[in-house]
Amino acid sequence: MVKSRKEQIFSEVERIKSCLIQMADDIYDFSEVSFEEYSSSKLLVDYLEKNDFQVERGIAGLPTAFRAVYKKGEGGPSIGLLCEYDALKTIGHGCGHHLQGPAVVGAANAVKTIFNEKPYTLVVYGTPGEETDGGKIDMLQKGCFQDIDVALMTHGGPATQTDVKSMALASYRVIFHGISSHAAIKPEAGKSALDSLLLSFNALEFLREHVKEDSRMHYTIESSPGPSNVVHDKAVGIFDLRSYNSLYLDQIVERFENIVKGASLMTGTTYEIQRLTRYESKIPSYRINELLMNNASLAEAPTLRPVREKTGSTDFGNVTFKIPGACIRVAFVPEGTPSHSKEFVMAGKSDTGHAAVIYAAKILAATAYDLIYNPEMVEEIKSDFTKLKEQMKTM
Repeated sequence: MVKSRKEQIFSEVERIKSCLIQMADDIYDFSEVSFEEYSSSKLLVDYLEKNDFQVERGIAGLPTAFRAVYKKGEGGPSIGLLCEYDALKTIGHGCGHHLQGPAVVGAANAVKTIFNEKPYTLVVYGTPGEETDGGKIDMLQKGCFQDIDVALMTHGGPATQTDVKSMALASYRVIFHGISSHAAIKPEAGKSALDSLLLSFNALEFLREHVKEDSRMHYTIESSPGPSNVVHDKAVGIFDLRSYNSLYLDQIVERFENIVKGASLMTGTTYEIQRLTRYESKIPSYRINELLMNNASLAEAPTLRPVREKTGSTDFGNVTFKIPGACIRVAFVPEGTPSHSKEFVMAGKSDTGHAAVIYAAKILAATAYDLIYNPEMVEEIKSDFTKLKEQMKTM
């Protein structure tokens, strides 16, 4: 009996299984933090080069970022496969990023090896620094990901599932400048930067009543302004503003900036607003989610669960705000286990962790095959993406 193409792809992943698992274990042991993933990046790049991918290292001004391309014929869809490989600074691979790279390169190589009837391009992007400053944001700004029609990713987790929404996040540092004075002897000579910051905090509390329910606003004082008997001439706060809709977040940001301005006017101080980070909300691709879950079922992945409606903030959201894409989460820890936890770390080199690499490689490869074999589906996905992005303006 002749095997189907997906069966052949799964067999190819099984053939290279030991190599992929060893790569995952090596990246786990490297435990390299954001933007210092030199050994992890090299391990993945070397594998891709040995398997006939054309590789660019250090793209977008990031030494540990890379782009690897395999092109079959002319035309056809361009499928992006994105991976992360940074560890958490204090605990190591507590988010399962060591599983992603081996799964992605295994998927790309399996498709390249098995499927050659139609034209296509595979583009593997190595994306550093997800845990801190969001390397994909810098990469987008430098022109990366413009060469792909869809973006696929994988992530370890307590269940095998996709998700729909991620939170847009705008982070700011606000510095108020006032005039110092003795708070008891001559308070009238001072202009309190701390008062300005506290007024901003209070105003955000009042704002909470007048924003949509899934909005979030957080703040903190970055450093102590000084003793209590001084009118403080400098106060610094950090503000995080979130929404599941990037366009609605823009409205919250505008109101936040007016709050800062108002606090300054009330106290006679001046201010600086420094933009720190901007994560966009993802635009969901229901068609890609469906393909990923169908292939997860075909690969007999564990703990299949319905789509997760909401997740936190991620730089993959910035990619999927520009390009259709989706991430398949593959179970390797017990349900209820939080990421960034000791339990995630302990499971990193377990049998279930190793199995997750192979399941993810099969799911991604089969989904890439579906998109290549049905290029009209890619065009439909892109059309759906455009419509959903337009609908965000009214949500």
